[in-house]
Amino acid sequence: MSALDFLVELGTEELPPKALKSLGEAFLAGIEKGLKAAGLDYRACRFYAAPRRLAVQIDQLATQQPDRSHNLDGPPLQAAFNAAGQPTQAALGFAKKCGVELAEIDQSGPKLRYTQRIPGQPASALLPAIVEASLNELPIPKRMRWAARRDEFVRPTQWLVMLFGDEVIDCEILAQKAGRESRGHRFHSPAKVRISSAATYLEDLRSAYVLADFAERRELIARRVAELAAEQRGSAIVPPALLDEVSALVEWPVPLVCSFEERFLAVPQEALITTMQDNQKYFCLLDAGGKLLPRFITVANVESKDPAQIVAGNEKVVRPRLTDAEFFFKQDQKQPLEHFNERLANVVFQAQLGSVFEKAQRVSKLAAFIAERVGGDAERAARAGILCKCDLASEMVGEFPEMQGIAGYYYAKHDGEAEDVALALNEQYMPRGAGAELPSTLTGAAVALADKLDTLVGIFGIGMLPTGSKDPYALRRAALGVLRILIEKGLDLDLNEAVAFAIAQYGDKVKAEGLAGQVLDFVFDRLRARYEDEGVDVAVYQSVRALGPSAPLDFDQRVQAVQAFRARSEAEALAAANKRVWNLLSKFEGSVPAQVERALLQEPAEQALAEAVANAEQAVQPMAAARCYREALEHLASLREPVDSFFEAVLVNADDAAVRANRYALLARLRGLFLGVADISVLG
Repeated sequence: MSALDFLVELGTEELPPKALKSLGEAFLAGIEKGLKAAGLDYRACRFYAAPRRLAVQIDQLATQQPDRSHNLDGPPLQAAFNAAGQPTQAALGFAKKCGVELAEIDQSGPKLRYTQRIPGQPASALLPAIVEASLNELPIPKRMRWAARRDEFVRPTQWLVMLFGDEVIDCEILAQKAGRESRGHRFHSPAKVRISSAATYLEDLRSAYVLADFAERRELIARRVAELAAEQRGSAIVPPALLDEVSALVEWPVPLVCSFEERFLAVPQEALITTMQDNQKYFCLLDAGGKLLPRFITVANVESKDPAQIVAGNEKVVRPRLTDAEFFFKQDQKQPLEHFNERLANVVFQAQLGSVFEKAQRVSKLAAFIAERVGGDAERAARAGILCKCDLASEMVGEFPEMQGIAGYYYAKHDGEAEDVALALNEQYMPRGAGAELPSTLTGAAVALADKLDTLVGIFGIGMLPTGSKDPYALRRAALGVLRILIEKGLDLDLNEAVAFAIAQYGDKVKAEGLAGQVLDFVFDRLRARYEDEGVDVAVYQSVRALGPSAPLDFDQRVQAVQAFRARSEAEALAAANKRVWNLLSKFEGSVPAQVERALLQEPAEQALAEAVANAEQAVQPMAAARCYREALEHLASLREPVDSFFEAVLVNADDAAVRANRYALLARLRGLFLGVADISVLG
C-alpha cells in the first residue's frame, strides 16, 4: 500500500505560553487517536509548537484506508422462520434493514447474521475530520470567538496548512481554508512562506526565521544560557517550567546577558530571583558559592543588529521591580519581627478557630512540647513558634507571597535571633511537596510538626473533613509532612500525646470527643499509600496497623522488619499458624490462663513448643523492647518446626478442661511473642 508524508499546521495569534507544549502534545495525541480509529497506518509522528502555530507531521501515512467488515446480528433462527420454514416478519425486517435480500443473509448460526463489507476511503478524505476532532478535544479551559464568526478556539486563527505529500488537502477548519502558505517571523520575515511539502516544513520555516520545533528551541536556549553563564563565571538557574515557558514565547531565540546594580544584592536573593523569574522570565545567575550575581539572561525573539538596545531595555524594565523589593525589605526592617504579631491578631486563621496570632501562640506551646520529646531545645522552639507567622504581615510577603518563611528568616537574623530559630521560620512549611526538602534543625522540625498538627486538630475539630478532591486546608499534605519528618529524620514522637496536647489548647473551640482517634486514623491512613508506592504489600502495613503503634517511627521500623521477614522461607507457614492460633483463641470460652503449667504438658510436641516459646521470650522480648524488630522476627523464625510439630501431633481442644486451657495458654504466649512486633496472622 502506498504512503505519503502528512502535515497540518494551524496558524494563530500568540498562544498562551504556559499551555503551548501541552496543546502541541494533545494535538498530536488526538490525531494519532483518529488515525488508529480509521485504521490508517504510519511510520512515525511528531508535533511542532511555536508562539503562533501548532503543527503535526506524520511520516509515511497510508494513502488508502483498508476495507473493513462489520457484522450485524439479527433475530434467532426460531424467531426468523416459522414451523413450515417460511421467513417471519422479523427475518424480512432484518434483511430490509441490511439493504439486501434474505437469501444473502447468513443462516448457519443460532442467529441471522449479515457481514457488511465497508470499502476503505482515501486518507485525504478522512484527514480533515480527524484534524478537526483533535482540535475540538484540546484541553482549552476557555475558548474565544473572534470577528463575527461562531468558531471557537484558544486564540483567533490566521491560516491553515494541510499537505499530503506535496498536495494540498481541500478543506476548511476553524474559519481557515487549507493551503500551503504559512507565515514567517513577525519581524524578520513577515511575508508568507510557501511550504513545498510535508517533509520540507521545518527547513522552509527556518529560512523564514522560525524554529517550529519546540524541543529544538528548548535545547538551544538551555545550551546557550549555560554557555553565557559560564562566560560570566557563574551558573544559571533554569527551572524546567520557566525553560518551557520561555521556549513558548519565542520563534527565533537569542539569549543575551544583562545586569543590574550591585546594591540590590543587599535584598534577600530569593525575592530578586522570584521577581525576575516570575514577572520578567529571566534566567538568574549564581556564583560558585550559590550567591546571586548582579547579572541575568534574557531571551530575545529577534536577532538585532544592535543587541545593546535590547539589553538596555531589559535592564530598564527590571530596575523598578528590584527597587520595589528593596523598598519593602527596608520598610519591614524598621520594626522588630515580633511586632508584626499585632497585625496578625486582626487576621483570621479560620472563623471558628480564631486569628493567625492565636494559632502562632498554640504552635509555640506545642512546638516546645514536641521539642522536649525529640531532643530539641524547648525554649528556642517556643520562640520560633511565636515568630513563625509574623512575616505574613510584612510588606515583602504582601508583594511576594512566595517569600513567606524566607522573609521571616532574614528578618529574624536581622533581629539577632538564634540561627535555628531563624531557620525554623522557613522550615515550618517543609516539606513543601512530595519528596521535597525536610527541616534541617530540630527546632524547625518541632515548629513544622506543631503547625501541621495544630491545623489538623483544629479543622477536624470543627468538622471540616476533606472530601474527595476538596481539601482547602491541605490536610492530606500536612499529615504526609508529619509522617515524613518523623520517619525520615528518625524522630521518636508519640502522636497520641502530641494530638492530645494540641486538642487541649483549643479548649471549647473544637469538639474534643473522639477527635484524637479521628486525627490519628487520618494520619496513619496516609502511610498505606506511602508504603504501596515503596512496594510494600498492604498486608504488611495492616499487620502493624492492627497493633496501633502511636509513634510513626516505631510504626515504620515494624513495617520494615515484617517486610524483611516475609522474604524468609518460614514466613508463610508461621503466618498461617498465627492465623490458626488467632481463630482458636477467639473461640475459647472464658479467660485464657496467663501462665503455662508444665505439669499439664502431656505430649512431647507441646513440651517442645513450650520450651521453645520460653527460650524465645527470654531472647526476643529484650529485642522488641529495644525496637530491634528485624532481629526479633529472625529469631522467631526458628519456631516454625516446633509450631508445625505441635499442630500435627497435639489436639488443642482436649477433653480434659485443665489440659485444654493450658494448651490455649501456650498458644496465647506464642501469639504474644509475634504481637511484640506485628500481627503476622494478617499475612496468612
